Amino acid sequence: MEENPGIQINVQGGGSTAGIQATFNGTCQIGTSSRDLKVSEKGLKIYLLAVDGIAVIAHKDNPIDDISLDQIKGIFSGTIKDWSELGEMNGMIIPVTREEGSGTRGAFEDMVMGDRVISDACLVQDSNGAVREIIATTLQGIGYISVGLVDEREKALAINGIEPTLANLITCKYRFTRPFLMLVNQEPTGNVKKFIDYAISDKGQEILKGEGLISAAEISDD
Repeated sequence: MEENPGIQINVQGGGSTAGIQATFNGTCQIGTSSRDLKVSEKGLKIYLLAVDGIAVIAHKDNPIDDISLDQIKGIFSGTIKDWSELGEMNGMIIPVTREEGSGTRGAFEDMVMGDRVISDACLVQDSNGAVREIIATTLQGIGYISVGLVDEREKALAINGIEPTLANLITCKYRFTRPFLMLVNQEPTGNVKKFIDYAISDKGQEILKGEGLISAAEISDD
């Protein structure tokens, strides 16, 4: 918008499922998703924007830096309820999850939880930012957000000894990654095409890299 004063872009959230359905319904010109499309959702034109990691985060003063996959499953399924069970501090664990339909939640369920179900006792939030705010102010909290959104107020935990660093994401050493997609229901033209072209251009990709994401170009190079 800064470079094209005549173009106004309106953005609305609501989760990946909402973005996909809005694209199908024609209520938006460009939809976005942070998960792959299901078989029932095929038929849209897809542009890979970037790849992101799912980070499990805790308060910056939490003494735990590394957590196992089984421990994460136990916490979010409700079978591990106190930090003393992880051996570092005492106190009830406050797990924070995303809402149903969220691409972040869907990726977390598929890649982390597997056949374990997220407990209804978890605190539910409707955005990555809301999860981050709660963890940043709650010593006993634990949640999951986009790696690119982690800041100095909380910390991303290593999972089974592997940290969610950019290098580990690119090499797939850290395996909890998901795509960021742009979606259209027909061949883009006009300003829609102009925006998509900008997003996947070198300049657009550099902006995304600055946000801690892996650019589509880096993936193609690999």
